[in-house]
Amino acid sequence: MIKLVLVRHGQSEWNLENKFTGWTDVSLSQKGVEEAKEAGRVLKEKGFSFDLGFTSELKRAKDTLDYILKEMGEENIEIKRSWKLNERHYGALQGLNKDETKKKYGEEQVLLWRRSTDVRPPALDVTDPRYPGNDPKYKDLKEDELPKTENLLDTIKRVLEYWNSDIKPELEKGRKVIIAAHGNSLRGLIKYLDNISDEDIIKLELQTGNPICYELDDNLKPIRHYYLKESK
Repeated sequence: MIKLVLVRHGQSEWNLENKFTGWTDVSLSQKGVEEAKEAGRVLKEKGFSFDLGFTSELKRAKDTLDYILKEMGEENIEIKRSWKLNERHYGALQGLNKDETKKKYGEEQVLLWRRSTDVRPPALDVTDPRYPGNDPKYKDLKEDELPKTENLLDTIKRVLEYWNSDIKPELEKGRKVIIAAHGNSLRGLIKYLDNISDEDIIKLELQTGNPICYELDDNLKPIRHYYLKESK
């Protein structure tokens, strides 16, 4: 049996401030740091160890993985980072307070932007500082890889490309893998693994900083999955 561990990053400063974050590179809150450390302690207590970690290009996910591995005494394992594991890009909503956005655009419209699989929020202009093409860390991406906005299906597409190209081959080699990423990028992977419908995936909420263990068969099909920490 193969075990794969998924962790949504700990609470970020903008989670705390109720803002749309997307690709904005915000830090963990103090609570988020504690959640990440606790995740590492729980993984160590339950006997997990890893050969390889995957994370996004955003520091809230990278830092979560770092804190986890430090608590486990496994800081020296190989880590691969990819923008394809980044959070969904929320376009022009990024940086806006969610409650204020509801007042401006209406609750129904904001719910569509947040929860439908195929509706994209308003797009950024390429001159906007929030556009990833203006961030040096994405300088190697092609223009069609730099989102101005994304829906959930856009996010799932890139996550699954990375799953097939980089993550799956490592699991097939028998390497023990942890992925620290984001609510929507992990929802995309979970949707694929568990064959969840477009309608049902929008209801799935992932806890911050609570590792999920997927037990997979030799064909990487899920046998079962469960949170490692008891529900909050």
